[in-house]
Amino acid sequence: MTPDAAARQAAGPRAGSRRLALVLLFLAPSLFASNMLIARATADLIPPVALAFWRWAVTLAIVLPLTVRPLWRARAALGREWPQFLVLGALGMGVCGAFVYIGADTTTATNIGLIYASSPIMIILLACAFGGERLSALQGLGILLSLAGVLMVISRGDLDALLGLRFTEGDLWIVTSALGWAVYSVLLKYWRSALPLMARFAATVACGVIVLLPAMLWEGTTHGWPLLNRETVVTVLFLAVVASFGAYQVYALIQRSLGAGPTSLMLYLSPLYTCLLAYLLLGETLQPYHLAGAALVLPGIYLATKRPKEQL
Repeated sequence: MTPDAAARQAAGPRAGSRRLALVLLFLAPSLFASNMLIARATADLIPPVALAFWRWAVTLAIVLPLTVRPLWRARAALGREWPQFLVLGALGMGVCGAFVYIGADTTTATNIGLIYASSPIMIILLACAFGGERLSALQGLGILLSLAGVLMVISRGDLDALLGLRFTEGDLWIVTSALGWAVYSVLLKYWRSALPLMARFAATVACGVIVLLPAMLWEGTTHGWPLLNRETVVTVLFLAVVASFGAYQVYALIQRSLGAGPTSLMLYLSPLYTCLLAYLLLGETLQPYHLAGAALVLPGIYLATKRPKEQL
């Protein structure tokens, strides 16, 4: 086989993986958006830390049977890497889980959307500063277009409404959560692991559950325990299967192909998906600012994920 043929053969799987990642880039926001939709709908049903704990405990019960053998085979690496998993679990399941539910009690959905819209910028800055990722001029333009589209939707096309936002105690919880997500995303990319993808996820979730357990017990003894009924069970199961297992697996797969910065742009789609779901499920009317936001966000994602020819 000639060197050129070998290079083309090696590039084939990479190109296919990248195309799949680009398709999943537009599916993943609906998985992540489901978390906040369900959390808002059941805000008075389950205490926030308990919701985060049981969401991830059930997720662990789902993923552990699939990963027992890989975890056992990689037990030596697991012993070396457990501090990394503890940090990732504290960030991805603790800070990014419970903090959002806590903050949602004292802030508005508009403020949550605006604050989380800044997390891709945090991720890109961290990836460039510590991971050596570089952005082209077109990618930078794509980021600006996407951010402008999100602000268009959040402000409903009214600049005065955007400038007039007031931040509450809950916003500080959301800011911390968004920053935690940014750090989690970059560490997930650049902390190399000897564990397979799903086994690494299982180890991270297990550490996250361990971190959440003391806080959940304290919350239950001081503020009361959640009721065990059909509604709470369905809520936890949905979050575990869709917003946890599904969303995080898809996110990790996309990040491996596109990098931490471009992958983070999926968060820009969440407000648009929320509007669409409200239109389809709740009968709300799509407004011109929704369409204007989409017209900015979608081309922005295309440009931000477009690589220079020499990187393809």
